[in-house]
Amino acid sequence: MTTVALRLGISRCLLGDEVRYDGRHNLDNFLTGVLGRYVEWIPVCPEVEAGLGTPREAMRLVGNPQSPRLVTIKSRIDHTRALERMATNRIEGLKNLDLSGYVFKKSSPSCGIARVRLYNEHGVLSRKGVGLFARAFIEQFPLIPVEEEGRLCEPTLRENFIERVFCYRRWQDLVQSGVTRQALVQFHTIHKYLLLAHSPQCYQVLGRLIGQAHQHRPKELAHRYGELFMKALAVKATVRKHVNVLQHILGYFKERLGAREKAELLGVIGDYHQGLTPLIVPLTLIKHYVRIFDVGYIRDQVYLNPHPIEVMLRNHV
Repeated sequence: MTTVALRLGISRCLLGDEVRYDGRHNLDNFLTGVLGRYVEWIPVCPEVEAGLGTPREAMRLVGNPQSPRLVTIKSRIDHTRALERMATNRIEGLKNLDLSGYVFKKSSPSCGIARVRLYNEHGVLSRKGVGLFARAFIEQFPLIPVEEEGRLCEPTLRENFIERVFCYRRWQDLVQSGVTRQALVQFHTIHKYLLLAHSPQCYQVLGRLIGQAHQHRPKELAHRYGELFMKALAVKATVRKHVNVLQHILGYFKERLGAREKAELLGVIGDYHQGLTPLIVPLTLIKHYVRIFDVGYIRDQVYLNPHPIEVMLRNHV
């Protein structure tokens, strides 16, 4: 599926290392067990790497949401500069590691990517904070898929994140091999149905961009395509959009299937639409017909196999 192993950044406590402020860990069995078979984890604990030690006094974000300070709760010691220096140095090193994604610890004042507790100068709490290291990472690597481990408990969000990680790795492979107009057209062709399942709007915009590829220099074309490609995949796929894609694919078999086979395929698509079966059921039947009739255009679609089947991301209803 990829030519280079997937390398993902991760908050170190999620791997079971006892680096939390209280000396404990937040081992995540899905990340270390199931997903860990397919990725190389690059662990980071911003607070430990900033020299704050373990255990340490708990901290929180204080001040302006756009430029908060990291302050200990009881002693009021400001560790903002230490975290900022750490972030600058660590991110510079991460540039050489070719990361394809990052899993952050939720709610952390250094690693949370959304809804982190933030206190204003009067001590009033809001949920507008972003962890200092997470903010710096996202600003430096805007295309790299990021997620919090807490949100990965939700099946749809988990599938979306892992799908984006594998897609981004394929995009990295293309860029590193040297983007030509022909290679980009091929890349777009095999991702068409996956894009359609996420964002029909972005799918159309990307199609027009590819249709006008000759009007752009390859480097400019790749830059614009990459941004739109990842933007499209960040939009959650829905049952309705999946059904639309499945019906498009069905069109390639209309003249080849008998009445019984066609009715069966329509039936399982309908069951999926009604929430009676998971997506894997109609997809398995479609893959069966792809093999029988050797429909190359559909066989090559990433939509059918966007990630290893063993992670079972399409088995939920």
